[in-house]
Amino acid sequence: MVSIGGRVYRIKAAKGSKVTALIRYTARMTRMASIQMNSGEDVQANLKQATALIRQAADEGAEFVLLPEFFPLLSDDAQAKVQLKEKLGSGPLQDFLAQQATDNRIWLMGGTLSIDCGEPQRIYNTCILYTPEGIISHSYNKIHLFDVSVERDETYNESSSIAPGNELVVADTPLGHFGMTVCYDLRFPEMYRRLLDMGATIFTVPAAFTYATGKRHWQLLLQARAVENLCFVIASNQTGTNTPTRRTWGHSMIIDPWGEVLASVEAGPGIAAADINLNRLRELRHSFPALDHRTPRITNPRTNNP
Repeated sequence: MVSIGGRVYRIKAAKGSKVTALIRYTARMTRMASIQMNSGEDVQANLKQATALIRQAADEGAEFVLLPEFFPLLSDDAQAKVQLKEKLGSGPLQDFLAQQATDNRIWLMGGTLSIDCGEPQRIYNTCILYTPEGIISHSYNKIHLFDVSVERDETYNESSSIAPGNELVVADTPLGHFGMTVCYDLRFPEMYRRLLDMGATIFTVPAAFTYATGKRHWQLLLQARAVENLCFVIASNQTGTNTPTRRTWGHSMIIDPWGEVLASVEAGPGIAAADINLNRLRELRHSFPALDHRTPRITNPRTNNP
């Protein structure tokens, strides 16, 4: 039997035939979806939007779905997200994600949620992966915090309300090995290289990338992380005017290890879905073995890697 685009086919083939080769090539093909949202300050409206898009992605055959950063709430009040904090493993927003995973029988990576970090005024910005049974498989706390001035009148200070994580996470699943990252992490290639060395085959990037930085850097950075590591990238962004002072870039997409954009959605809520074939990744890494040509003893003498 062969699963292609979420459907199972029974195929008989002589050994060495073209059909056998097709089976080898498609056996690891999985439909995955990036969801783009226009989240705002109304939590219930955001959850309703997420529900509809998750269901649409599942109906179209997606077995893995990624939501964007801050999908339950984007607010100009930095403390608003702190008020939504939950203990990891329990809470209404985590219950929502678990139910969506089970209802749609998908692996669901829930963008980010506010998770208690033990401080009264700050939270972890946490990405949680759920199995199709609604069980937490892995979680990652965003490491790099967005404390920057984008333009003269647009500044961000995430560390005032978010505590940084301190652990890299690769989620090993039957669908692939997901290197979990969030938004601003995208600007730190050394993080992605380390996730690669931990076995990542697919990088996930839930984000709320600003309009100003997104139009200049978003796709460039996503393609760079894909090509330099010969990995797939699934990136889900916020889009449009989210609050009176916040505008996000959109352009959620799925990119293959050669830098090709397999699917994208530019503006407005929507879904970018594509069939991920890990054999394609292995073939590229074999025919173009740049990862084997690294010279860490020269370029990074502090490492003990060969």
